[in-house]
Amino acid sequence: MNTIQELYDLTHTLAAKYLQQFTYPWEALPGIKDMIIALGEALGEEYTQVSSQVWVHNTAKVAPTAYLGAPAIIGPNTEVRHCAFIRGAALVGANCVVGNSVELKNVILFDNVQTPHYNYVGDSILGYKSHMGAGSITSNVKSDKTLVVIHSQPPVATGLKKVGALLGDFVEVGCNSVLNPGTVVGRNASIYPLSSVRGVVPADSIYKTGGVIAPKVKE
Repeated sequence: MNTIQELYDLTHTLAAKYLQQFTYPWEALPGIKDMIIALGEALGEEYTQVSSQVWVHNTAKVAPTAYLGAPAIIGPNTEVRHCAFIRGAALVGANCVVGNSVELKNVILFDNVQTPHYNYVGDSILGYKSHMGAGSITSNVKSDKTLVVIHSQPPVATGLKKVGALLGDFVEVGCNSVLNPGTVVGRNASIYPLSSVRGVVPADSIYKTGGVIAPKVKE
């Protein structure tokens, strides 16, 4: 359940061809910058290059106080709000929200992703219609600065110092939660507010207070 195929519907991102090269999503993180540059140079007239290596779709709304660092692509009908800080290497899909004081760095946001309020998302991939509640963040570097390990069964060494969170499609992250380095959250999973999440959260489950994981009840 940690594979790209299991986590994501690739029809909802410009990065589909790039991601198809890999088995696991963290393998794609080091090449995001170069991938965005290559994509941007091939975009059509529906995108405007607003600065060097920054392309914004003509239907996107970008607040004048937002910072768009290179390289970056902002997709159709996406809203980048007041004081958003896109540090660079950010591919933001269609119909997304990048909210007030949100910081993005080295990320892929699939279509319809919402990071609307005070979120930090770094070295991460957020799947289709995933949502980060207010104040929730991805922690992308371990406190001891050692290489990130995915705490699955068995554990998987990424070989990378910086890995944030890999969220599958339709994931809901509760307010003020911290997704620790190398967290993988399966499709349709939900995270309770104020959670500190580490490891792998299965698809169609709920991560509750104290780290208890329960399956979602299908109605």
